[in-house]
Amino acid sequence: MRRQLDRRQRGQGMVEYALILVLVSIVVIVILLTMGNQIQNVFSNVVAALG
Repeated sequence: MRRQLDRRQRGQGMVEYALILVLVSIVVIVILLTMGNQIQNVFSNVVAALG
């Protein structure tokens, strides 16, 4: 009985980590979609300054 409880808790922890990763991924994708051109301009300016 104790082993089943430990497995359930470990499984629940893994699901929580997966949900957090999914939420973080969604936030990053939304940021990249909204600010993609600005980020590209920054990198272009850095490359131009270095070269």
